[in-house]
Amino acid sequence: MMKDFAAIDFETANNEPTSVCSVGIVIVRDCQIVDSFYSLIKPEPEYYNYWCSRVHGLTCRDTEDAPVFPDVWAQIAPKIEGLPLVAHNKAFDEKCLKAVFRCYQMDYPDYEFHCTLVQSRRMWPCGKHNLDIIAERCGYNLQNHHHALADAEACATIAIKLFNPENTNI
Repeated sequence: MMKDFAAIDFETANNEPTSVCSVGIVIVRDCQIVDSFYSLIKPEPEYYNYWCSRVHGLTCRDTEDAPVFPDVWAQIAPKIEGLPLVAHNKAFDEKCLKAVFRCYQMDYPDYEFHCTLVQSRRMWPCGKHNLDIIAERCGYNLQNHHHALADAEACATIAIKLFNPENTNI
């Protein structure tokens, strides 16, 4: 069971894992969403490729005045202190988080990460496991897919259901 956690989602400007350009965080306590945080981030390196912009809709214009990652993380760190992190496809989000910590020469606190994608595949071995599909199956209508906060909210809803057996009547 996992009743307290922080769901996290990053969007990137290009194919470099350090190029996080937005982050969404949703704090869950006792299986209830209690707080959320969203910020644009000036990506490093600071360029957008066509494919990433096409997915999330962000461009250089959106983040030219955005804070750099260390300033954004200074706001996030106290909110998630002591909480495990959850992501849908944690391999991507964890890789981005570790890469951007290295890029800015920050000490990585070795966050505990869990994956709703892996858990959904265990629960439902057949079919597609895209975030929007699994979110819908768990009762969340993801209307703004690839907006970091909307994706984090979807992930939080999925995790509440899949990591807590009493909530799995789905």
